[in-house]
Amino acid sequence: MTGEDHGLPRVGAVVLDTTRNLVGRVTGADGSYLRLRPLGGGVEWDVAPADLHPLTGAELLSVLVSEANARSRRGRVGR
Repeated sequence: MTGEDHGLPRVGAVVLDTTRNLVGRVTGADGSYLRLRPLGGGVEWDVAPADLHPLTGAELLSVLVSEANARSRRGRVGR
């Protein structure tokens, strides 16, 4: 992403896809859509920029703690 993205989240930003109620990390753009990947890895999906909600610091922390807890329950503490 470049400085000409008109307020779009940058690659690496963690956002909420409000249509799916899923949190993902921006991995790039595909035409007029952004590509997101689940924080724990997995299949990317496309989302319209209008359907994204940037996470506040507190929301991001909550998501990261939840993901770390899920990994520990699965027996995968490290990344």
